Amino acid sequence: MTGSSPTLLDRFESFGDADAIVFNGMHHSYRQLLDLVADWQDFLERHDVRTGQVVALEGVSSPEACGGLLALIERGAIIVPLAPLPAAKRAEFHEVAQVECIITLGVAGGDRHCERTGRSAEHDHYDRLRTAGHAGLVLFSSGTTGRSKASVLDFTKVLGRYGAPTRPSRTLAFLNLDHIGGINTLLHTLSQGGAIVTVPERTPNSVAAAIEEHAVQVLPTTPTFLNMLLISGAYERYDLNSLKLITYGTEPMPLGTLQRLATTMPNVRFKQTYGLSELGILPTKSKGDDTLWVRLGGAGFDYRIIDGILWIRSEMAMLGYLNAPAPFDTDGYFNTQDAVEVDGDYVRILGRKSEIINVAGEKVYPSEVEGVLLELDNIAEATVSGRPSHVTGMVVKATVKLVKPEERRLLLRRIREHCGGRLEPFKVPAVVEISDADQHSDRFKKIRNPA
Repeated sequence: MTGSSPTLLDRFESFGDADAIVFNGMHHSYRQLLDLVADWQDFLERHDVRTGQVVALEGVSSPEACGGLLALIERGAIIVPLAPLPAAKRAEFHEVAQVECIITLGVAGGDRHCERTGRSAEHDHYDRLRTAGHAGLVLFSSGTTGRSKASVLDFTKVLGRYGAPTRPSRTLAFLNLDHIGGINTLLHTLSQGGAIVTVPERTPNSVAAAIEEHAVQVLPTTPTFLNMLLISGAYERYDLNSLKLITYGTEPMPLGTLQRLATTMPNVRFKQTYGLSELGILPTKSKGDDTLWVRLGGAGFDYRIIDGILWIRSEMAMLGYLNAPAPFDTDGYFNTQDAVEVDGDYVRILGRKSEIINVAGEKVYPSEVEGVLLELDNIAEATVSGRPSHVTGMVVKATVKLVKPEERRLLLRRIREHCGGRLEPFKVPAVVEISDADQHSDRFKKIRNPA
C-alpha cells in the first residue's frame, strides 16, 4: 500500500451511500466505488500488475477509469492516464513513457483489456519512485506546437494536498484524467465527500443541462469554454441556480468576458486558478469576481518574479521530464515562462513569454488584443499572433471565427474602429483573417500556431 491512498479509501467508507460519481445519468455511491476499486485490485492481481510498473490507463473519464486509477495508486504503479488518441500520438506517448502495460477501457468505460508491451521502463525518475515505494503519475503537455513533454510526479505528494472533508460539493468533471486539472477535480471532490458529475460531450448545452439536472454547484473550466457559454445563450435556456462557484484557468481570461460573466451570473463566485502539470494546482485567491488580479501560493508553494517572469517552487513539483531538461533553478524554482504584472500581493498573468509580439520594439500581449476583439458582437473566437513585417519586424495578426456570416469589409471597419478606440496604435491588428475552424484544443485551451 502507498502512503496516503489507504487514508483516502478509508475516508470513502465514511461517505457510504452518498453520490460519488454521476456518469451517463447513473448515480454511483461511495460504497459502490469502493466495491469497484476492490474488483480492480483483483483484476490487477490476476494480470500481475506490480508495484513500480509503468501502466497506461486508457479510456474516457468514467467510474471504471476512476476505480482503475485508485486501484493503481493503491498498487503503487506509475500511472499514465490517456484519453482516446490518434494512433500515432498514442504510440508516441507509449514510447516516451516507456509503458510496460496497457489497460484499455471500452467506449462505455467497461470491458477492461490488459496487454504487455515487452518494454522495460528504466529512468532515474522511475527509480526514485520505486525506491520510495510511491505511486507515480505521468502527464503529457498538450503539445500543440511540437513534441509533448512528459512530466513525472510523485502521487503520494499529490494526494497529500487534500485535507480533511470540510465542504462537499457537486462538481462537474470538465477536464479528463489525462490533465492535472482533471486529476485535481476528481481527487479533491472525492476527498471531500462530494460528487463528480460527468457530461457526454463538452458543449454549452450539454454542460448547462447537466448543471440543471444534477444540481451542480462547482464548474471548473476554461476561459474559452466560458466565452462559448455566453455566446451560445445556454445559460438562459437552463436553470443554473444551483451553481455557486466557477473556477477558470489554463489560459489568460479576457477581462471583458469575465465582467460579462459576473453580470450575467451575479450569484456565482468566480475564482481564477493557476496550475501546471509540472507543479500541481496552486492555492489562489482572486481579488474580485470581475478582476484578473490573483494572489498565488500558500502552504507548500512559493514564488518569485525575475525580469517579469513567474518562477514557482512547489512541494509537489514533478521529479522532472522524461524527454526534456527541467527548467528548475538551483533553489528549486520552476520557470513557468509566464509574463506577469505585480500589484502588491497580487499578480496578473499576461501570457507566455514566447507569445509576446514585438512591434518596432513595443510589446504586445495577444490576450489583451483578443479580449478587446471579443467585446465585438458576432465574434465567437479570436486568436492573435505575430506576422513578419519588413518595416516593424512584426505586426499584429488576428484570426477570428464569426457567430454568423458578415460582409468582410464591414467587419474589418468595425474591428479597426473598435480596436483603435481601445488600444494603442501598434496593438491594433494590421492583418485580419476570418476562419470557420475552431481555435481551441479538445481541452478547450486556445491553440496558438506560430506565424
